[in-house]
Amino acid sequence: MNLDVYIEVLLFYKAAPQSKLKICKLFSVTEEDLTVAIEKLKERLKQGATRLTETETDIQLVTAPELSEFVESQRKQELANDIGKAGAETLSIILYREPISRAEIDRIRGVNSSFILRNLLIRGLILRESITGQGYQFRISPQLLQHLGVENKRELPQFSEFMNAIDAFDSVKHE
Repeated sequence: MNLDVYIEVLLFYKAAPQSKLKICKLFSVTEEDLTVAIEKLKERLKQGATRLTETETDIQLVTAPELSEFVESQRKQELANDIGKAGAETLSIILYREPISRAEIDRIRGVNSSFILRNLLIRGLILRESITGQGYQFRISPQLLQHLGVENKRELPQFSEFMNAIDAFDSVKHE
């Protein structure tokens, strides 16, 4: 496989900007090799739905600008729908366990939560924070608290009882 293909799959998998220096180290290539591969990837992507954006330090896959109206219509359609049982479940996990990684959410739910997390992010109900070199953690957003009518999650009905039950469950699980 060519370097441009590996860069593309890395960017697709990570779904976030990636450092050019880290990519050079990961693939053991020079900055010149990376530059050539980036240009090759940009050229190859010109006919598709994604593009490669580049800053001085990072690169990222993004949606092609000419598809922005379609993407916006899909976003509006998603926002019009209810978050559903899976969304409520995931939101509850984040609410009571924040900050929490996607891997931990997946472990608790027993299924991949990527789509649900994306949906909650789009709606502004959760926030995603980068953890240097370790991926992301998720937290509730101020908009969620506002929607729930509280200033702090500890104001939620029976919050302390739920937290005590979760702590008791965790202590039994780790024995």
